[in-house]
Amino acid sequence: MPEPGLGDLGQRQLLKGWPDLWLVGDNKPGGLRARSMAAAPPSPPLEPDQTLALPDALLLRVLACLPEPHLTGAASLVCRRWTRLAGRLRRRLAVRDWAFVAHRLPYRFPDLADLDLFPASIAAPTAAAPHASPLLTCGAVSLTLDASADPPLGACRFVDDDALDRGLAAVAASFPNLRRLSATAASSESGGLMAIAGGCPTLQELELHRCTDLALRPVSAFAHLQILRIVAAAPALYGPAEGGGVTDIGLTILAHGCKRLVKLELQGCEGSYDGIAAVGRCCAMLEELTIVDHRMDGGWLAALAFCGNLKTLRLQSCRRIDDDPGPAEHLGACLTLESLQLHRCQLRDRSALHALFLVCEGAREIQVQNCWGLEDDMFALAGLCRYTRTSNH
Repeated sequence: MPEPGLGDLGQRQLLKGWPDLWLVGDNKPGGLRARSMAAAPPSPPLEPDQTLALPDALLLRVLACLPEPHLTGAASLVCRRWTRLAGRLRRRLAVRDWAFVAHRLPYRFPDLADLDLFPASIAAPTAAAPHASPLLTCGAVSLTLDASADPPLGACRFVDDDALDRGLAAVAASFPNLRRLSATAASSESGGLMAIAGGCPTLQELELHRCTDLALRPVSAFAHLQILRIVAAAPALYGPAEGGGVTDIGLTILAHGCKRLVKLELQGCEGSYDGIAAVGRCCAMLEELTIVDHRMDGGWLAALAFCGNLKTLRLQSCRRIDDDPGPAEHLGACLTLESLQLHRCQLRDRSALHALFLVCEGAREIQVQNCWGLEDDMFALAGLCRYTRTSNH
């Protein structure tokens, strides 16, 4: 029953909803929207980009004052011109896509001095596991898992050797002022590293992964190299490499070719007394030697006496020091040594530790960090280092 005093028109007014509001005013669809848009103030006109009046040289000086995170982040996303100019200011870069190395890298970052190509040389998981095998990923490295194998970890997959050579050749042709390079060696002898040696005469630091004796032959062409880090081709991570890992042959090759070395790091290398002795005899300027997870034969400690200018000896992640150091009277000593550093090493062999302290009797400082197997009486062996002033445990 309708309320008194309300006719059909009153009922229509009470039941008015959103569809009816669109017909209010000018009785046209969208009338409410038209009035709201007409009432809104007009947007201000876009101001012209004032930086367009600045020449590239002046804008480069302005962008050079920005810290590295802002230069590589927000500043490079303003416009295409800023992206191009910010790329000219980059001096350090880690590449993760190998296709970018040969095609876009020289145009995007033309003035690089520090280049890391190792992450880019690792094949993508989709290419490394075509049959959808399980993957174990840590950072840029992905390893396939095979539950039926022992051990279940598969080898890390890399791009093919031809692609590695083409990328290194492109780097050598585009970056003559390169100072530091981290790359992966080809599984067989190739011309990529030779191109780097010829095209980058100012290269001072080289980090080479998946090394073998054959891959170290081009390294001898780097006459001005001062810092060298070698990661041997361990079968567990890199798979069975042609020519094995780094032995006395490879150490002798690099010793005769890189005579200006100041710092040398050997990771996972094999060898013996002969290889370390060749390094000591030929690299007269060597001041810092780092040995990581070595697989050397017994007796290599005695060869350290040939390092006549060695100031720092660092052993890291070594499961053993020396299985057979030999008689104490044949060990010799590094009288110029200033610092002996032991990090994450197994020190259970008392005879090996005794031989190490005899060789390093000239050390002024001994650092022992996160090592296993130490007993109380073993610290008394540090007294063999007669000039030691401080000892950090």
